[in-house]
Amino acid sequence: MINLYIEVENGVPKNHPAFKDNLIAAFGSIPEYWESFIRVQRPNLGVYEVFTAEESTYEKVNGDWTDVWHKRDMTAEEKITKQQAVITAFANHEQAENWSAWALDEATCTMQPPIPRPERIEGQIVFWCGADNNWKEASARPEGEFKFDFFAWDWVEL
Repeated sequence: MINLYIEVENGVPKNHPAFKDNLIAAFGSIPEYWESFIRVQRPNLGVYEVFTAEESTYEKVNGDWTDVWHKRDMTAEEKITKQQAVITAFANHEQAENWSAWALDEATCTMQPPIPRPERIEGQIVFWCGADNNWKEASARPEGEFKFDFFAWDWVEL
C-alpha cells in the first residue's frame, strides 16, 4: 500500500515526500500533481564501493518516484588507501606484536589470522596467541575492571 506521495511539477519532484494521511487531511484527497513515492533506505556499500553523493536523489523508476542512491567502485588508489588504513590501525593496536602473523584479506579488507578461529565452545574463551601462532584458551575474565595481557597470558586489573 502506497503511503507516501511527492509533489511533481513539469515532471520534476518538488520538496520531499508527504504521508498520504497528511495530504488527505490538508486537501481532502490526494491532489493529481502528487505522485506515489517509495522510500528506499540507504544501502550498505560493498567493501570497495563509495557513494557519489551523501544524499539520495528522487527519480522515477517503474512508474513510482523513489530514492536512488548512487555509488561507484573505488579507484585502485582508493582501494590501496583503504587497505593501508586497515593495516596501519591494526599495527597501532595495543600489544600489536601479538597479531604480527595476521595478514590483510584483500577481498574483505580485514586482517585475518593464518589459522581460522576454532568453533566456539560454550564457556570457553579463546584468544590468538602470537607466541604460539595459534588460538589458545584463556582463563575466564574476573569480576571488575580487567583487560587481557597477551604477553603475560592473563587478565590484569586496570
